[in-house]
Amino acid sequence: MTLGNLTGISALADVETRSISAENPTGEPGQGGRRTEGTGAQAARDLGQGWKVSPSIEIGAGETATLADIAGPGCITHIWLTTHVDNWRRLILRAFWDGDENPAIETPVGDFFCSGWGKFAQVNSLPVAVNPNGGFNCYWEMPFQEQAVLTIENTHDEPVIVYFQVDYWLGAVPDNSAHLHAQWRRSNPLAAKTVHTLLDGVEGPGHYVGTYIAWGVNSTGWWGEGEVKFYLDGDEEFPTICGTGTEDYFGGAWNFDVPHLGGYTEFSTPYLGMPQVIRPDGQYQSQQRFGMYRFHLPDPIRFKERLTVDVQALGWRSGGRYLPLQDDIASTAFFYSTRTSTHRPATPSHDDMEIC
Repeated sequence: MTLGNLTGISALADVETRSISAENPTGEPGQGGRRTEGTGAQAARDLGQGWKVSPSIEIGAGETATLADIAGPGCITHIWLTTHVDNWRRLILRAFWDGDENPAIETPVGDFFCSGWGKFAQVNSLPVAVNPNGGFNCYWEMPFQEQAVLTIENTHDEPVIVYFQVDYWLGAVPDNSAHLHAQWRRSNPLAAKTVHTLLDGVEGPGHYVGTYIAWGVNSTGWWGEGEVKFYLDGDEEFPTICGTGTEDYFGGAWNFDVPHLGGYTEFSTPYLGMPQVIRPDGQYQSQQRFGMYRFHLPDPIRFKERLTVDVQALGWRSGGRYLPLQDDIASTAFFYSTRTSTHRPATPSHDDMEIC
């Protein structure tokens, strides 16, 4: 069934619905609202237990907190999370499936929710919704057979506060279910005459389902002439899927430029969008920056053995010639694989993620 399709919503299912939050950290029946200590204890001192005593958690400097540790089989269906905007590129979200010590998901919190630039922009897609003022929601289907563990690492040198809720069900998971993966990479700046890699030789079988890119422009002129390429299975030098341009891949055309609307024009639709355009302000915001997503929900890119994805950064120079660019490109790639972990880049550091 296509994600977001209401067909079948009336059917009964032999599963048990659960939810984990700071008010019910185990998700067990009847355990919500029982906290007697927490970040809201002072505010609830006149009311006591059951009155929002623990609405959030504090994560110390350099520490990692476990948001959820769920015994399966089951499926995570929704994550809501919010934290101060300054933390969106300081926190790393990870997911571990079925006892694997290596994460399948490892991205900055903001980028996982299509918010890589540390500034709010409304996102109205099917799998990811970002609402005022920094309400992060995702509806990616995340099945597991034995165990699901979600963590957040604070790479900052000060403690942070995080509010969250993880909704899931427990019950039999179909045998053909794959695991959700998300990988983050940044080229800052992209080396001259090279491509930015989104995925490098990940193992399947599986299917690619989404791209988010936070693109910072380091030169004048148009920046999105480069092609997005998918190397499937046995592809080596040349890919099976090769697009016609960056803005075309994200569903736009002609430089996202609508002259009577003032040039670059934001848009956000169920499957693709450019919800964020950060314009220079003539002072400290000196560069143009963009946030774009494409979710391959009705059109997943399926691979059997291996998948590599990259994007070129191209502008124009004199004489109608392409100009290879050296931009700041941070990508988050979403895909499903039967494996609980696969080839991934090095864990990003605080400096790797920093917006500067």
